[in-house]
Order: sequence, then structure tokens, then C-alpha cells
Amino acid sequence: MTRPPSTAGPAPGPAVTDVHARINAVVKLESARIVAALMRVVHDVGLAEELAQDAVVAALEQWPAAGVPENPGAWLTAIAKRRAVDHIRRSRLHDRKAEQYAREHDQPPDLSAERDDVLRLMFISCHPVLPTEQRAALTLRVVGGLTAAEIARAFLITEPAVARRIATAKRTLAEAGVPFALPEADDLAARLSSVLEVIYLIFNEGYSASSGDDLIRPALGQEALRLGRLLADLAPHEAEVHGLVALMEIQASRSAARTGPAGEPIQLHEQNRGRWDQLLIRRGFTAMLRAREIGGTPGPYVLQAAIAICHAQARTAADTDWVQIAALYRALAALLPTPIVQLNRAVAVGMAEGPQAGLDLANALLVDPALRDYHLLPGVRGDLLWRLGRVGEARQEFLRAAGLARNAAESAFLRGRAVAAFEAEPASAAELGAAESVGRTVGEAVAEFLARDLDAATVRSYGQTLTRLCRAVGAGMPLALLTAEQVSQACAAAWGDAAPRTWNRHVAAIRSFSRWTSATAADNSAKTADIAAGLERRPETGGRTEALSGPALDRLWVRADVGLRERTLWRLLHESGAGVGAVLALNVEDLDLDDRRARSGAGWVSWRAGTARLLPELLAGRTRGPLFLADRRPGPARMPAEADRCPDTGRGRLSYERAEYLFKQATGATLRRLKPG
Repeated sequence: MTRPPSTAGPAPGPAVTDVHARINAVVKLESARIVAALMRVVHDVGLAEELAQDAVVAALEQWPAAGVPENPGAWLTAIAKRRAVDHIRRSRLHDRKAEQYAREHDQPPDLSAERDDVLRLMFISCHPVLPTEQRAALTLRVVGGLTAAEIARAFLITEPAVARRIATAKRTLAEAGVPFALPEADDLAARLSSVLEVIYLIFNEGYSASSGDDLIRPALGQEALRLGRLLADLAPHEAEVHGLVALMEIQASRSAARTGPAGEPIQLHEQNRGRWDQLLIRRGFTAMLRAREIGGTPGPYVLQAAIAICHAQARTAADTDWVQIAALYRALAALLPTPIVQLNRAVAVGMAEGPQAGLDLANALLVDPALRDYHLLPGVRGDLLWRLGRVGEARQEFLRAAGLARNAAESAFLRGRAVAAFEAEPASAAELGAAESVGRTVGEAVAEFLARDLDAATVRSYGQTLTRLCRAVGAGMPLALLTAEQVSQACAAAWGDAAPRTWNRHVAAIRSFSRWTSATAADNSAKTADIAAGLERRPETGGRTEALSGPALDRLWVRADVGLRERTLWRLLHESGAGVGAVLALNVEDLDLDDRRARSGAGWVSWRAGTARLLPELLAGRTRGPLFLADRRPGPARMPAEADRCPDTGRGRLSYERAEYLFKQATGATLRRLKPG
């Protein structure tokens, strides 16, 4: 449901402007209830939102002249329901339902049913069948009442991208036949967890923006708080819901103290606690009391809220009960052993047991692929190293963190800490002067290296390696300060578990880059160290890739989470023994289903009964175009050639990269392993 559109022409008078403001407010507050009420009628999120928007248009037409109704939300709901009844009648479907709703729409509202409808809407918009970013966008649209433009501004993406996310989410829900119903008891915990995840994701993006210039986006955080409070009102007997609300209330209470005059971050222990919002803290305490009254084993949000309460109860930073916080993080890590939780635990342990204990935990995360581009890992290590007196190492970690941070305020803050480290250690200041005399950062050197006269394939191959290196060590780090140890750590995190051939390809690229940086230094005194010195080639067996077989294949064929397209492709690759490129190049008109074979550029591709059972369903009546289609239609700027486009659906041919990615996501292996041994 969108906000009222702006109108062209002369500026509206004060009365009209006031009416438009009232409509804006009503849409913001009542959007979820109106769309949820319509979902009960039409069972389609997209259609429900369109009908709700029709009611808003009717309000824009009628209210300036007739006045704003006493209960504007009920007026909009009634109009929208009438439009829903008209829609059903026009389609000549469900006539009995139309008559029933026509009789019922003027009846006094059932408040209990309305609450349940809004809760159903939240479960649908956060359904696990949708990717996380689509869940967040759809929830803000249909439950929060935000426009696509507002969502785009909040997440710093384009409005068309938001519109695509929302449209795709609606289409996915419709195609999956997701019912407008509360989850069954067995499924409730997982579905509720999905809703909580989306609300907290929205809150975190407002509380600590992942990109852009500003550290905080208050409107997004406020919207998440509103959704959390609404959910707590709709599901009052769920402890985790109240735990999430308590966590958000207390974290939001620090907002005014989290940034300085220029928008720079202020760390928790340096914040003026007198600026913390005591009303929000009290609301957080109240929500936590409700969670404790409900009882049961504390979940992840209740534990995180307990940690936030420990901070809120401390009158000064020195009064913080770090021993209790470390114990709570230990319990949280046992329940939710994610890398982020482990990193936060390292901070708490560093405060409770000393910086070396915290550094030991943080060091164990250096090879975790999930954190290889996460700026807070080197940021935490830099702080712990600083406290241990290892200022030079701390400086390098702060520089690396600054290069990884996508938020401008955080990046500037981390660079400031690196400068402070230089100033705190005289030897480091001299080293900084030497680094500045070279005049190149890692990112600048990589750009120069790739700009040489190289063929396209070499640029692409070297670029993959060096772009990853830039993200790992920080593109803004002075090249002269980059060490072989840092490069070795970055490579271990990025490609430590890769096949020998892949590892050796990346090592070769870094060695070439290292030789070039030394050869192109301004003078001998500015020559860089061999940053590839710690990298060793791995022996390559030279044998064939071991094929999947036996139980591994049997499990693959019966996986319920795999779509028809992937099941057919994988079966065909295994049964035919053909190359991935040859199979993806097949067209529908090439198939001979009776003889179980197809003509390809390299000859014939044949298959057995497993593929033969799947192909008719995959074709779905198509007679021309690529056999394996991409997930969606291409945009105008990326339109494939006619030979690679389905004339019936408009979708392009499935790419090798996408097919390989999906197989790796599902199995951890490459498609070549489907080829019979």
C-alpha cells in the first residue's frame, strides 16, 4: 500500500494540504490492518495492496470536499473491502464468497480477528520462501506502509530495485501458494524466528548503517521498533518477541549519544550516559520483565536483551559487569554459534579476562570465510592489540578495517584510530612518512597493475584475486606497510579450502603483483617487501575430479529443497556424461524425447530414465528456445541474443556461473563431479 501520490498543477490550499497530511498519517498507521483485512478476502498480497491503494485514491478525491471521517481507518477499510467484493463479482469467481463479504463488510469489526489478520500478514511477508532482502522490503511495504521510494532511501538502493524486490516477493508467494493462515504449532517457532530476523535486520540497518555517509538512519530504526511493538501486541505470549523489543528499546535509547557533532561514532565506553533516553530504557526493562514472566529457556533475543540491560544498569563504563556479560555471551554462543556472536564474545572476554584472552578468541576467527570482508574483525583486533601495547600491529588492523568499512562515518573513525596509533608510537610515525613518500595505497597499486597492456582473460583472472586481496587488507592501506603475513592470512581466509589448482592460480597472481610493485617503486629505498613470501604452491595431483557416486548421489536425487530445473540439469549431466557447457547450450527443438537424446554442437547428448521422467514437466509445453532457462526475464540493458531467449517466457538461457553457484550452494561440490567416473 503506497502513500498518496503528489499532484501536478497549482499548490494546494491549506485545507487540502491538511487533508493530505491526515491521509499520510492514516496510511502509515493503518496500512497493515487494511491489507490484512483484504487478504482474508482475496488471498493475494499484490491484489490486496492494489485494492488498498484504490481506497487511498478515493480518500484523496472525497475527503477534501466531504471532510475527514471520524474513523478514517475504518472508512478506508470499508471502501477497500467494497472494491474487493466488486473484483470478485467481476471475475465471476467465488460468487458465494462475494455475497457473504457483501453482507459482512458493514458489520462491526471483530477486533480479535483483525489482530490475527495482521499477524498472518506479518508471517506471510516474512515467509522463509523469500530471500532476506525481499522479506525486509515486502514487510516495510505492506506492514509498515512505506513507499518504494522511502524503502530505497532507507537502504540506499534504487527505487526500481526495491520495486523489483517487492514484485518478485509477491510473485513468489503467489506461485508457492502460501496460505493466509497462522503457522501450525510444529512450524511456529521457525516461522516466528523468520519474522524476528527481518525486524531486527531492519532495526540494525537503522541503528548502524552498513553503507552510506551516516552512521544512523533514525527513521528505519523507528519503523523497526514500531513493527516490534506491534508484533508484541499481536503475540503477547512469545518470550522471544518481548526479548527483541527489549533489545531494540535499550539499543535505541543510546542513539543521541552514539555520534559526535560531525556525525563521527562514539564508542560505548566513551558515551555521555546522561544523553541516554531513560523512557526507552524503562520500556526495555518492562518488555524484558514480560519475557521473564512467560518463562522457558532463554532464546537468543532474550539473552541479547539481558546483555543490553547489563550495559543500561551501569552508571558509568567502569561499573559495567563484564564478567556477567561474558557469561551471557558464552550462553548465546552455545545457542547461536555464529561468527558475529563469537566476535562479540571476544570483546566481552577481552574486557572481563584481559585483552590477550579476547585476542586469542578473535584470532581464531581470522580464517572464517564469513568474516573475511567484515570490518569489525580487524577493528576488534586493533583495539585488543592497542590495549596490549602492540601499537604498530593495531595501526595496521585499523587501516585494514577502514578499508573494509562501507559506511563513510565508520571508515573515517577507523582511519582516525590508525592516525592515533601512529602518533602514539614515534617509530610508527617515521614509518608513516616512508609510506606516504611512496604515494601508493594497495588499491591504487592494484588499479595501476590491472591497467597495463594485458589481455581480457588475464585482467579478469588477476582482478578476481587482487580485488579480494584489497577487500581483505583494505584498499586504503599504504602499500609499503603491507606485510607477507597479512597477505597469507587474507589468502587463507579466502581460498584456504580451495582445490590446489585454484589456490595456485591465486598465488601466481599475487606473486606477479608483488614483483611488479617492487620493480615500479619510485626508488630503491621505497621498494616493497615480497608480500607473497609466505605463500607456497600446493601440489596438484593432475588426476580426474572424483565423481559423486553411491549414497551421495542417492541423497541428491531425493532432496526436497531442490527445484525442478536443477534436478533435471543434474540428472542429465550425470546420465549423459556430457560437459556442462554442452548441456546448457541445448535447445528444446534439439530434443528427441522418444529416443532420449538431443543434438548438440559436439554431437549427441543422450540420457536415461531418470532424466526422461523429468523433462516433460520441465518443458511444460514449450517447443522452442533454451532448454534450461534463467530465473527471471532480463532487463532491457542485458537482453541476450534471440537464440538464447525463450520466445514463450522471454527468459534467457541459464548461465554456467549461475548453474555452478546453485550446485555449490546445495552440495559444496562443482558440477564436474556429476560426470560419471
